[in-house]
Amino acid sequence: MAEDKVRVYLAATLPMLAEARTAGEVAAVAAHAVTPALREWYVEGDEEELEYVAFTRAAQDALRLLHADAGAPRRRVVVSADVAGRTVRQQDADLGSSTVQVAAAVSLADVAAIHVDDADAESAVAAAAEVVDQAAAGDPDAQFTVDGAEDHELLWYAPSELADVLEL
Repeated sequence: MAEDKVRVYLAATLPMLAEARTAGEVAAVAAHAVTPALREWYVEGDEEELEYVAFTRAAQDALRLLHADAGAPRRRVVVSADVAGRTVRQQDADLGSSTVQVAAAVSLADVAAIHVDDADAESAVAAAAEVVDQAAAGDPDAQFTVDGAEDHELLWYAPSELADVLEL
């Protein structure tokens, strides 16, 4: 991951975005990117498809963050950012992994876009947040519930719209 800039997808919640606005940086709690392991696993995928896989995995991690924060609005948040390649390390070498570690918090100046669920997704996201770990462990009913949340596309916002996103 030594390229000049690397696109990372950071899982977040709306309260985490509020903290980021105050701090001027996004905590890189759970991050994903197109890694060599992901490329090797999905060799027929083009760059856009690989980025979508990493993005989707960040959205799944947003479900885990929601599960851990019962007070957060039930909307997945993914922050797309372009960070210095030297700050990104592949965290898991397993075939297909997109998990990375970002060495430092990500400046709001590096944010390319903010993706947030629409209000219509809240009930599906709430249900999925409760069972995301069971789905990852192979429970087909839980996976069906998580798939229901994933049927909702996250909305795209420019970084300049952060204040508007926080009013959702």
